[in-house]
Amino acid sequence: MRSSTFTRRQALGSMVALGASALTGKALAADAYPSKPIQLVLPFPPGGSFDPVVRSLAQAASKELGQPVVLMHRPGAGGIMGTAQLAGMKEADGYTVAVMHNSVIRAPLVQRVDWDPRTDFSYLCSLFGLVTGVVVAQDAPWKNFGELMAEAKARPGTLSWGNVGAISINRITAERLARAAGARFNMVPFKGGAEAFQALIGRHLDVYADPGFGAQVQGGRARLLATFTEQRLKNYPDVPTIKELGHAFSIDSPVGLVAPKNLDPKIAARLQDAFQKASSDPTYLQQLTLFDMVQSFTSGEAYAAYARAQFDRDQKMLAEIGFKLD
Repeated sequence: MRSSTFTRRQALGSMVALGASALTGKALAADAYPSKPIQLVLPFPPGGSFDPVVRSLAQAASKELGQPVVLMHRPGAGGIMGTAQLAGMKEADGYTVAVMHNSVIRAPLVQRVDWDPRTDFSYLCSLFGLVTGVVVAQDAPWKNFGELMAEAKARPGTLSWGNVGAISINRITAERLARAAGARFNMVPFKGGAEAFQALIGRHLDVYADPGFGAQVQGGRARLLATFTEQRLKNYPDVPTIKELGHAFSIDSPVGLVAPKNLDPKIAARLQDAFQKASSDPTYLQQLTLFDMVQSFTSGEAYAAYARAQFDRDQKMLAEIGFKLD
């Protein structure tokens, strides 16, 4: 009987020791982080406006973390697939992070997916805000937004309007704007901005309304007709906002970083701190200015709260336009 009791006590003691060892090992792993390169998933193809912006941020973060932050392009599903893959990852070790944007937050409302953006990611921080502008080719016939809308009303469904992804806020807002103005466009989804601008400049696309227009406009290849901002942009003081033109629409599009859910808080804090410092890098800030993006850093906690609120706002907006998930 004593032998049996002693054996049980030994087993219990071993289990406690193993548990303590596991906890200690986890703490040591967090303290030693990072000990190898970190993958930063960008859910868009190379060549678009996100590429140079996020690449410069990754390079700056590498210096802060002491390990390479390697940019990985994983496009698909309008910029959703690459980020969504993290929702199914079992390893939340801080060595895979991804760019998060509002189309990913909205995805479960417009298509059937097996993940929830409110619960299946660890939110690290928001980084910058996108600015959506309505642009046409420099040699297009429309000199202002009023002329464009007049033709869209006169010839409904004839003019093509492009966006990245079929369910982006830019696409949805464009549909709402056209409906409110009594116009109709032929909406065309693109995989990325580089592809869309190539079509626009080649006059295979009439209108493009998405972020990342700065380089094309400043390079004289495209003309900015209006912006979906609350105020006129400093770089384009003569370009009106959509609201100024009498249409009650604006677009708020923050972009941030997420990791798989259940990330160790110490690792999350390390990443947040590194990317906050990296967001002050001169090259990164120069790229933001070039592509008319606005620095807007917030904590992971604040970004997660935004995501939950945005999910509710999108749900209401989709209900207003009569969208139903099949």
